[in-house]
Amino acid sequence: MHFDVIFSDEANDTFESIGQQIGAKWGEKEVKEFRRRAYKVAEIISKFPFIFQSVNKTQNVRKAFIHKNCSMFYLVRGTNIEVLFFWDNRQDPIFP
Repeated sequence: MHFDVIFSDEANDTFESIGQQIGAKWGEKEVKEFRRRAYKVAEIISKFPFIFQSVNKTQNVRKAFIHKNCSMFYLVRGTNIEVLFFWDNRQDPIFP
């Protein structure tokens, strides 16, 4: 079964923000690598939505690692996956 992956407005904003931070610090080559990894993870979760760790008791919100410094949080709803936001893992955790 194939799930549709939808990016929320916040996911688009945080994706761009993290991309800009990467570009400012390490350059365009690393931005391209970040984007490639993020799209690869989106492709993986479209095929296997429950492959990554859940972050809450209902098991609907999950955290996928893009890189050791960045994660993607997403919600599984029926046959759709909504990417909620991207998170810089160097920040304080949002889920205990």
